[in-house]
Parts: sequence; C-alpha cells; structure tokens
Amino acid sequence: MNRTIALAGILSAALIGGSYAADDPSADRQNIMKNVGAATGVGAKIAKGEMEFDAVTAQLVFNTLNAAANGYGYLFPEGSETGNDTEASPKIWEDKAGFNAAVAKFIADTNVKVADLDGFRAAFGAATKNCGSCHESYRIMKK
Repeated sequence: MNRTIALAGILSAALIGGSYAADDPSADRQNIMKNVGAATGVGAKIAKGEMEFDAVTAQLVFNTLNAAANGYGYLFPEGSETGNDTEASPKIWEDKAGFNAAVAKFIADTNVKVADLDGFRAAFGAATKNCGSCHESYRIMKK
C-alpha cells in the first residue's frame, strides 16, 4: 500500500510539477512530455510484471496520459514551431488535421478505466502504440 501511495504521489507531482509558462508553449509541451514519460515508465513496469499490479497506480498512469493528451491540441499554436530545442516536426503545422486526429486517438486510447492486469496491458499497449506512431510522424529525433 505504501508503494502505491508513493507512486501516486510521484505521478501526481509529475503531472502538476514543472515550470509552465503561459507564453511559451514549446517549453510547456516539453514539460508535459516529461510527465508522459514518467507515467509511461511506470506503466511499462506494470505491464512487464516488474512492478506489482495495483489498480490505483495503473489508473493514475492512464489519468496522467489522458490529461496530457487533452492538452496537446492547445500546445502547438502557430508561432511555436521553434525554440527550446524543440523536437516538434513542422509536419504538425503542415498537417494540422492529421495531427489533431492523432491527438484525438490518443485521448480515446487513454480514456480508460483499469480493472485488472490483462485489461491494463491491452489498453497500455494500444496507448503506447499510438505514442510511437505519432512520434514517427510528428517528431524530429535530436541526436
């Protein structure tokens, strides 16, 4: 139980932590992606059996991913194509409809209620597959 409380605290802190600047969407989206990375890391450990399944922690993984997904559409306004060593591809702005569709899919894939490990694994697999396909299309990998 203490592990669950600790993990819930860590993920909650990641979700609301960081410094956000209302006038700097590229910095904001980088902070949010760090939160997604933290939640995905916990989710991967649960899915692989490296961490004991706990419904509260598993649900918090999805809540964190979904909260981020719901904000993505607002974090790529015109004029935020550069800055902060962004990895956002110009394709986001060139193919706004495709990007918005990918965001909508991620919102749907992360809007789940976790009941058991098998359900978590299935939903987590779908959500992370969505992450990968979006990164392939809309992210520039920095070296």
